Amino acid sequence: MKKVFRMENLDCANCAAKMEDAINKIDGVEKATISFMTQRLTMEFDETRLEEILEKAQKACQKVDEDCCILR
Repeated sequence: MKKVFRMENLDCANCAAKMEDAINKIDGVEKATISFMTQRLTMEFDETRLEEILEKAQKACQKVDEDCCILR
């Protein structure tokens, strides 16, 4: 499944790159890209594990920037 999520409080392109790398390492994620300019996360993932993957992605983002969050 491919889905686009809005992101809030994404402060810089460097942070976005770090978050993208971390999300791509999550089991069940096929591909993730984060656009700092549009404040969007595009993810291809195993749809049967949506909640688990989003929770792990949120934690990965907050390790880089604690104020950043993925909006559903």
